[in-house]
Amino acid sequence: MALFKNPWGSSEKVNFKNMFFGVDSEDNIDKPKVHENVTLGVSYKFRSKPPLIGKNALLRSNTVIYNDVEIGNDFQTGHGVLVREKTTIGDKVLLGTNSVIEGHTKIGNNISIQSNVYIPKNTLIEDHVFIGPCACFTNDRYPLRADYKLKGPIIRKGASVGANSTFLSGIEVGEGAMIAAGAIVTRDVPPFYLAIGAPAKMKPLPKHFKTLNKI
Repeated sequence: MALFKNPWGSSEKVNFKNMFFGVDSEDNIDKPKVHENVTLGVSYKFRSKPPLIGKNALLRSNTVIYNDVEIGNDFQTGHGVLVREKTTIGDKVLLGTNSVIEGHTKIGNNISIQSNVYIPKNTLIEDHVFIGPCACFTNDRYPLRADYKLKGPIIRKGASVGANSTFLSGIEVGEGAMIAAGAIVTRDVPPFYLAIGAPAKMKPLPKHFKTLNKI
């Protein structure tokens, strides 16, 4: 059975499968598959609570998950994923290699987030969303120049976000909308619209694209 880093700083290695996943025997078919150098339960404040992770998790090497995180069933990470505190993740969610979730975020069910995606604090992602590699969301409209309440994106259900797209803070992507690869999104995207270009222009989706993702 695999051993993991102790987030409380002790040199002694701790078996975290029983602590976080409720695994009670080697024969438990729901036990997680956890690769080497996974860190579970980073304490960021006094009395923070260990993460709760559902059945059939697959955590690849160098994944780091903070305390006060709740994750549903069938969760998978690539390598080097970071999930910070106060994050809630539903069932059947994939986080690709080197993706970062900065915390205080809610992520729904049946979601595919590809590699190198940055998700800031105060983000909401609804069900059946696809986010392509290297997409970058922001939450601070005037960095270091003005007081501004941090406001991440709202990605409504069934939306698709293309690779290397960039979003200003507080953008809402409507239900079933699509964001083209490389788009720079500076304003809200209506439901079932396409955002394309830099800065992005909005166009209605063709009829055959007006459907929600099946993830």
